[in-house]
Amino acid sequence: MGSYLDRLDALPESARWAQVRRWIFEESLPFFAELRAERPVLVLPEVTCLTRFDDCSAVLRRHDHFTVELYEPKQGKYFMAQDDTAAHWREKSIMKAVLDFEDLPHIRAWVAERTSSLLDAAEGEIEAVEGITRAVPIGLVQEWFGMSDADPADLKNWSYWNQQDAFWNQPFDSVTGQDQGAIIKKREAANVQLAIYLAKLIGKRYLREKLWISGEDVVSRLIRLANSDATRFSVRDVIFNVGGLLIGAVETTSHVVVNALDHILSNAAIRSQAIAAAKSDDVAAFDPIVFEALRFRPAFPYYFRTCRKETPFALGTPHETRVPVGTTVLAITHSAMFDPAGFPDAATFDPTRELGDTFTFGIGMHECLGRAVSRVMVPEIVRQVLRRDDIAAAARPDFKGTAVPEHWVLTYAA
Repeated sequence: MGSYLDRLDALPESARWAQVRRWIFEESLPFFAELRAERPVLVLPEVTCLTRFDDCSAVLRRHDHFTVELYEPKQGKYFMAQDDTAAHWREKSIMKAVLDFEDLPHIRAWVAERTSSLLDAAEGEIEAVEGITRAVPIGLVQEWFGMSDADPADLKNWSYWNQQDAFWNQPFDSVTGQDQGAIIKKREAANVQLAIYLAKLIGKRYLREKLWISGEDVVSRLIRLANSDATRFSVRDVIFNVGGLLIGAVETTSHVVVNALDHILSNAAIRSQAIAAAKSDDVAAFDPIVFEALRFRPAFPYYFRTCRKETPFALGTPHETRVPVGTTVLAITHSAMFDPAGFPDAATFDPTRELGDTFTFGIGMHECLGRAVSRVMVPEIVRQVLRRDDIAAAARPDFKGTAVPEHWVLTYAA
């Protein structure tokens, strides 16, 4: 066997998942290569890890067999914590409809202007996480989604603690040693504040609509729909879904922008290619560089699901393994994106790859709701940073012991 599995098998069973989790984040690609070759279905007491392209694809596409039920304690009755339900069908469709594709060029232009103005104001040195990668999506939430009167610090806090609890504070994350109960309490406190804010916001917008003072932001559109009785979509549903837009927009955007920028700036050849494309104004040439960087450095190395139908994986191979009902399954899509079965010449940085073949926005029923907006916002933030002369990172991003980037200083010619 390879060195990783030899070391893993030498550990007590109770210590193995903690070690695997460290390797997933710290030594990902060589570890994944060994797993795909020698143990593509890694069974541990806490989780079962899948590392091959076909197996990860199957989990994410089979929403009836592999459910998102672990999100429900964190997100309640929000549709994204449900699988093939009436609420999921209806509310995701509604939210896609109000996030108009026609707005994307305007959103991109707004993101470009906001990012550039923040860089101008910083005069050559900026703490990028608070100063750009969180600040720009927070501004978008205010400007385009309709939360213009909210305190940016509150918007960040509400998104942050919901994401920390939902994505990084699951039962299997107990091996990190973090205070899981404290994170839950912070998420609950954030949601009380968010609910109070949204109730006031929607009350004011409801009154404006009654007075025929119509807005074109997302909140106003949703209120008009709820008032129309055209579908089963209530004011309560407006509150849930507007909150969901905020939670999904800020911290995820920050994480992927930092990861993409860090990968580009850390590799001389990629950096040179990306800077030239950024300064050429050819976004069709630039954007694929960002998304290929995210194949190498995704924000989420895996998606977790609960098995509800016993299923064989690595089918027809010597590694075939049946996963029983009730198992927490990690579809390690970071590994899957380097499986030659799905990605020819996977180790090569190749911006010509089709984004739809990757797992960057997920696949299947739970594909990212904000995919369309993210496809313009994320690369445009990165592009504006790379257009600055002498752009450099003082050090690698500092996660400060959390799962997300917390601090990162960039310098550039003022």
